[in-house]
Amino acid sequence: MEIKIIDHTFSVCKVADFSKVNWGAEFVFIGKTDEESSLVCLTEDVPPNVIEQEDNWQAFRIQGQLDFSLVGILSRITGLLAENHIGIFAISTYNTDYILVKKDNYNMAIHTLANAGYSIV
Repeated sequence: MEIKIIDHTFSVCKVADFSKVNWGAEFVFIGKTDEESSLVCLTEDVPPNVIEQEDNWQAFRIQGQLDFSLVGILSRITGLLAENHIGIFAISTYNTDYILVKKDNYNMAIHTLANAGYSIV
């Protein structure tokens, strides 16, 4: 399985609303519940109406489209990272999964996955 490195720095934010989000940006992930509105975007695209912000995340994705019938792909990756005390922030899209890791742990995360047999591209 291939892991694709995404060469950007991300921020995880809680926003007042989505009115100031740059929808034309390369990466925009949103989540809304009855308790909060969350945004993950490139740090350079963080809107001015953030309530809370956590910077210095780097990301990779599981390359290719993942069939919904596949089981345990994200669990295996996050398990390997957890064994090495590497915290993650996971995002799933229709096609695949994205995993964000704090910048300080990113190289160790990639090294851990490569040693487990994942192809890093």
